[in-house]
Amino acid sequence: MKNQIKNILFLSLILLLSSCVGKKEYKALQTELEVANKDLNNSGQKISGILKQLDQCETEKNNLAADLRAAESNLKLREEQIQDFKEQIGDIRVQRDKQVEQVGDLTVLSQSASENIKETLSQLEGKDKYIHLLQQAKTKADSINLALAINLKGVLNQGIADNDVEVKVDKTVVFINLSDKMLFTSGSSNITSRAHEVLGKIAKIVKSKPDMEVMIEGYTDNVPIKDSCNKDNWDLSVKRATSVVRALQTNFGVDPNRLIAAGRGEYNALASNNDSAGRSINRRTRIIILPKLDQFYDLLNPEMVPK
Repeated sequence: MKNQIKNILFLSLILLLSSCVGKKEYKALQTELEVANKDLNNSGQKISGILKQLDQCETEKNNLAADLRAAESNLKLREEQIQDFKEQIGDIRVQRDKQVEQVGDLTVLSQSASENIKETLSQLEGKDKYIHLLQQAKTKADSINLALAINLKGVLNQGIADNDVEVKVDKTVVFINLSDKMLFTSGSSNITSRAHEVLGKIAKIVKSKPDMEVMIEGYTDNVPIKDSCNKDNWDLSVKRATSVVRALQTNFGVDPNRLIAAGRGEYNALASNNDSAGRSINRRTRIIILPKLDQFYDLLNPEMVPK
C-alpha cells in the first residue's frame, strides 16, 4: 500500500514537472510567434512603402515619357515649319526672278525707256534718294486717285441708282463701271438720253484732270448677236466704246487725244453667264482714268533723282 502511494506521488511529481516545462516552452513559442508577427507586419509595411515608391516611379516614368513624346512632336512641328519657310523663301525668290525677267522682257516700252529701266535697276541699291522719290510719287498718285474716286462718287450718286454705277480704285487707276441699261438701248450701241446726263458729269471731272488719259472699254454677255450692224459681240462691244468716246468728244468737249476706245467682247466677265443676273452684271461699260504713259517713263528716268 505504501509503495502504491509512493508511486502515485512520484508520478504526480513527474506530471507536475512536465506541465511546468510545457508552459515555458509554450510561452517561449508564443513570444517567438509575436516577434515573428511583428517582423511580418514590419516587412508588410516596408513592402507597402516600396510598392508605393514603385508606383510613384512608374507615374514619373509615364510623365517623362509623355513629356518626351510632346517634345518630339514639337520638334517635328518646328522642323516642318522650318521646311515650309524654306519652301516659301524659294518660291518668293523664283517669283522675284520671274518678275525681274518680265520687267526686262516688256515689249510695250520703247528702246529708250527699256535702257532707262535697266540703268535704274542697276542703281537702285545705292540710290536711296531715287527710291524715296518713287515712294513720294506713288503716295501722290494714290492720294490723287483717292480724291478723284471720292469726287466721282459724290457727283455720280446724285440721282443714279447704286446698282447702275460703280466707282473703284484699282492699283494706279480709277475706273467707273456703268450698266448697259443705263447707257444703251437693248442690243445696240445707241446712247440713251439718260446716259448723256451721266457722261456729262464724268466729262466735267475728266476735263479737270488734263494730265490723265481716259480709256473706255465695252463688255457684253455671252449671248450671241448677229444683225445688220453687228457681226458678233466683239463688234457690239467696240461700237459701244466708240459711241461713248464720240459723245465725250462731240457733246462734252473732251480732248480726243486723251481718249482710247476698246472692246472686250464677252470676255473678262465679272460674273457667271449662266443666269440673267450674271449676264446683266457682265453687260457693262468701263471708263478708266489713268496717268499718261510719258509720266510713268519720267518716274523711271534716273535723271529725275535729286542731286
